[in-house]
Amino acid sequence: MGKVDDLIKEIKKILKRDAKGLTIQELSEITKTSRITTSMALMNLIGQNLIEVREVGNCKLHYLKKGVRV
Repeated sequence: MGKVDDLIKEIKKILKRDAKGLTIQELSEITKTSRITTSMALMNLIGQNLIEVREVGNCKLHYLKKGVRV
């Protein structure tokens, strides 16, 4: 699981910088990983209660929760 763990750290840093929220597609393009791998990392972060997800139309925007350390 080394690749996913590294990706989780990278996604946390990206979401900390971006206050408007990002979709899975946007995160996968930034991290240069597949949407499936990005989705796995995001599900891990949701399970750890570190990010929030907001549905806007057919998109899901992902935000880092306030107070989460990167």
